[in-house]
Amino acid sequence: MQVDEASAAGRGLADTGRYIARSIRQSLRLMVGMPDYDVYLSHMAATHPDRPPMSYEAFFRERLEARYGAGKGRCC
Repeated sequence: MQVDEASAAGRGLADTGRYIARSIRQSLRLMVGMPDYDVYLSHMAATHPDRPPMSYEAFFRERLEARYGAGKGRCC
């Protein structure tokens, strides 16, 4: 029984580690303005199940255009 408990505790620790790593990665991406495709996919599945999600490339391009204004001139 002790081996099973230790194994379960190890899996729980590994799951916690993955959760922390994923949270840190997401936070760092948000800090530098890098869009999170996984969050977008979750949002689309939850709120717009009838619409197909964009590909990663299309999503990334759209986010860059939204952030930097494709075709817009700079003020300086």
